[in-house]
Amino acid sequence: MKQNYGKILIIDDDVDVLQAARLFLKQHVEFIHTESDPNTIPSLLKNENYDVILLDMNFAGDVTSGKEGFFWLNKIMEIDPSSIVVLITAYGDVEMSVKAMKEGANDFILKPWQNEKLLATINSALNLKRSRAEVDSLKKRQQQLIDDLDKPFKDFVGASDEMQKVFDTISKVAQTEANILILGENGTGKELVARELHRQSLRANEVFINVDMGAISDTLFESELFGHKKGAFTDAKEDRAGRFEIASGGSLFLDEIGNLTLPLQAKLLTTLQNREIFRLGSNNPIPINVRLISATNRSINEMVHNKEFRQDLLYRINTVEIHLPPLRERLADIPLLVDHFLGIYCKKYNVPLKRLNATTHSKLEKYSWPGNVRELQHAIERAVIMTEATVLQPSDIFLSTREFREDGLIFDNYNLEEAEKLIIRKALGKHSGNISKAARELGLTRTSLYRRLEKYGI
Repeated sequence: MKQNYGKILIIDDDVDVLQAARLFLKQHVEFIHTESDPNTIPSLLKNENYDVILLDMNFAGDVTSGKEGFFWLNKIMEIDPSSIVVLITAYGDVEMSVKAMKEGANDFILKPWQNEKLLATINSALNLKRSRAEVDSLKKRQQQLIDDLDKPFKDFVGASDEMQKVFDTISKVAQTEANILILGENGTGKELVARELHRQSLRANEVFINVDMGAISDTLFESELFGHKKGAFTDAKEDRAGRFEIASGGSLFLDEIGNLTLPLQAKLLTTLQNREIFRLGSNNPIPINVRLISATNRSINEMVHNKEFRQDLLYRINTVEIHLPPLRERLADIPLLVDHFLGIYCKKYNVPLKRLNATTHSKLEKYSWPGNVRELQHAIERAVIMTEATVLQPSDIFLSTREFREDGLIFDNYNLEEAEKLIIRKALGKHSGNISKAARELGLTRTSLYRRLEKYGI
């Protein structure tokens, strides 16, 4: 225990005991209050928060039965049920001690005590008090998060007809067990839709597990999704549950499902049909119960037509489809989104609330937003960081000058980052968003390409 931590109240009608305890403990704790009259307990607890209370079981009028000690123990617990109480008694009556523990005491110590034993008991009591305080704080924070998360569409900003259709669909299907496929370009908010579906579902109190299918290599697919037994492969040093097993009872979000190769699609289909998984290295089936939500930025029906995606798997994952509109199709929402992001980032960076003038708003509404809401979010964050003025001008909002042309690339400036972003977008467009093919085209690993996508908000 950290020295000089804790506020201690000691109640005993023996002044010699009080003096001995004070002299010894004052070098170990922050504050000690001693009291010989138990009748002062209510007023003491009203005016001070004590970490530990040492309470004598037998006062002058009742030397052996402990009845008066039980009376004041119950009174303390009535005033503050979270009190940490250590009983002091000169009689090692085990039955009395057990009864006291049942009625709220946390520990007891016998008189005459050894100083080391007294200090150890105080340390344990202080640690218990601190642990309870931390747990209580975590519970309050968790409840606040739950309360915040339970607000419908709290993460969504949009009043356009296009977004209202999305909200209506979510409200209709969230409490069903239907598998949902979310379609939309990068940066439109597909994960937000998935989380909102879970939040409004009958599984809201269970887990939500997010899996980026594009970031899982073919060799790790089964281990990540289905788990493995110890020794199943070289690095399998212990049993490990997969994402399906962890998500059982809750919702499983398979993001960028369009990036799965055909062999992996077959394994996923088998799992969904049988509703069970086998850990790598095991022949024992494990039943699963997940609500499946999937998403992709690719044209999934075109992939089926081109035999790049299994039609039977598509039937399994898209009982209902939700189409997220790109930002260029919901320009009316830009003022709301701008105000939302300005509020977030002005608070985050502790600067006065900023606003956009009419010319700046006009600039944003004329832009095509290839990176969608994510690109707008990053543009606003950058403006908040870089601009001291409270009214943002068009020059304060940095927008890409990239263009796409059928016959190749045009660079409107020589900024290397802008050129790299343009080339990455061109490669993704050429390969219909397939990360593996785009990475090969660019001469990058998939991991390196993902880092650049995250860096540039693509």
